[in-house]
Amino acid sequence: MTEDLDIYRSAHLYIREHSDDAAIEAAKMMDTMLDKGDLDGQRVWRRILAAIDDLQAKERPAGAAIN
Repeated sequence: MTEDLDIYRSAHLYIREHSDDAAIEAAKMMDTMLDKGDLDGQRVWRRILAAIDDLQAKERPAGAAIN
Protein backbone atom coordinates (compact mmCIF):
# COMPACT_ATOMS: atom_id res chain seq x y z
CA MET A 1 0.00 0.00 0.00
CA THR A 2 1.27 3.43 -0.91
CA GLU A 3 1.89 5.68 2.09
CA ASP A 4 -0.14 8.88 2.55
CA LEU A 5 3.03 10.99 2.38
CA ASP A 6 3.82 9.56 -1.07
CA ILE A 7 0.25 10.22 -2.21
CA TYR A 8 0.43 13.86 -1.10
CA ARG A 9 3.87 14.29 -2.68
CA SER A 10 2.52 12.94 -5.95
CA ALA A 11 -0.52 15.21 -5.70
CA HIS A 12 1.70 18.22 -5.02
CA LEU A 13 3.89 17.43 -8.04
CA TYR A 14 0.82 16.95 -10.22
CA ILE A 15 -0.52 20.34 -9.12
CA ARG A 16 2.84 21.96 -9.93
CA GLU A 17 2.88 20.31 -13.34
CA HIS A 18 -0.78 20.73 -14.34
CA SER A 19 -1.99 23.69 -12.23
CA ASP A 20 -5.77 24.00 -12.32
CA ASP A 21 -6.04 20.94 -14.58
CA ALA A 22 -4.37 18.62 -12.04
CA ALA A 23 -7.65 17.00 -10.94
CA ILE A 24 -8.73 16.44 -14.55
CA GLU A 25 -5.37 14.91 -15.49
CA ALA A 26 -5.38 12.68 -12.40
CA ALA A 27 -8.90 11.51 -13.25
CA LYS A 28 -7.68 10.64 -16.76
CA MET A 29 -4.86 8.57 -15.25
CA MET A 30 -7.37 6.85 -12.97
CA ASP A 31 -9.47 5.96 -16.04
CA THR A 32 -6.40 4.76 -17.93
CA MET A 33 -5.48 2.39 -15.09
CA LEU A 34 -9.04 1.07 -15.00
CA ASP A 35 -9.05 0.57 -18.80
CA LYS A 36 -5.84 -1.45 -18.47
CA GLY A 37 -7.38 -3.56 -15.71
CA ASP A 38 -4.85 -2.24 -13.19
CA LEU A 39 -7.12 -1.94 -10.17
CA ASP A 40 -4.24 -1.23 -7.78
CA GLY A 41 -3.06 1.60 -10.02
CA GLN A 42 -6.60 2.92 -10.25
CA ARG A 43 -6.88 2.95 -6.45
CA VAL A 44 -3.61 4.86 -6.14
CA TRP A 45 -4.77 7.47 -8.65
CA ARG A 46 -8.11 7.75 -6.84
CA ARG A 47 -6.16 8.59 -3.66
CA ILE A 48 -3.97 11.08 -5.55
CA LEU A 49 -7.10 12.72 -6.96
CA ALA A 50 -8.57 13.02 -3.46
CA ALA A 51 -5.30 14.53 -2.23
CA ILE A 52 -5.32 17.03 -5.10
CA ASP A 53 -8.85 18.03 -4.16
CA ASP A 54 -7.74 18.38 -0.55
CA LEU A 55 -4.68 20.48 -1.43
CA GLN A 56 -6.63 22.74 -3.77
CA ALA A 57 -9.55 23.25 -1.37
CA LYS A 58 -10.22 26.91 -0.72
CA GLU A 59 -11.57 26.25 2.78
CA ARG A 60 -10.22 23.89 5.42
CA PRO A 61 -12.82 21.30 6.51
CA ALA A 62 -14.18 21.71 10.02
CA GLY A 63 -11.97 19.93 12.55
CA ALA A 64 -9.03 19.61 10.15
CA ALA A 65 -5.64 19.74 11.83
CA ILE A 66 -3.26 22.56 10.99
CA ASN A 67 0.37 21.41 10.91
